[in-house]
Amino acid sequence: MPTPVIDDLLAAVPAAPQRVVDVRIGAAWTAVVVEVDGARRCGLAATLSSAERDEPPVRAAGKLTTLSSGALCQLARSASPVEVSVGMAAINALLPHDGLQWTEINAAELLAQLGAHRKVALVGHFPFVDWLRERVQTLWVLELAPRPGDLPASAAVEIIPQANIVALTSMTLLNHTFDRLMALRRPDTQVMLLGPSTPLAPLLFARGVGLLSGAVVEDIDAVLRGVSEGAGFRQLHRLGVRLVTMTGNQGLEIPG
Repeated sequence: MPTPVIDDLLAAVPAAPQRVVDVRIGAAWTAVVVEVDGARRCGLAATLSSAERDEPPVRAAGKLTTLSSGALCQLARSASPVEVSVGMAAINALLPHDGLQWTEINAAELLAQLGAHRKVALVGHFPFVDWLRERVQTLWVLELAPRPGDLPASAAVEIIPQANIVALTSMTLLNHTFDRLMALRRPDTQVMLLGPSTPLAPLLFARGVGLLSGAVVEDIDAVLRGVSEGAGFRQLHRLGVRLVTMTGNQGLEIPG
């Protein structure tokens, strides 16, 4: 049985402890800033809502920056949704980006080009759903909290094997459904992982993902202020986040 994808991601971050500079848990987004080789780096992850629990949502609240970088990343395995967000943001901050090549292209536009004559399964309801539906042959939207026109997440077992293209929200990494959903696809299915929580980690190509559409934080201080003040992602984008896409070595080219 394949190991969970979280194991691969944790193995990819530096083993040597890195200084944790800042942790911000906002209403919509969580940011972690670390210092690697003297340079600050910031990772983002969606802030998951915390169900009622006997324990507090963040057990080490007020002390997170005193934890080792490795301990912060391990929170991605936590039973607390908020701690999972912190762990994934820490992983995204620590993953090495040196030598990576990416393209600045809108994920919705890319899906429209790739899916013009194909069946697309989109896991997660994105703001561009109505726009995309008019531009692809078939669009199924699978959502835990379905909106009009969406299908329930439980329909994935029926829908994903029919799709030529599967676009997974990176939220599937946070709620630990990524591995199960990937197991439903056909071998020839093109898979995109998208959203600001997406790890820009080439190891995901070996997991069957062909496209990684994520985010790079460029103005760390402005983005931290935005996170603390409850900014949504469109606001963070304007404050200093760049959207990028990487492609794997599966003969898949990003349309120009």
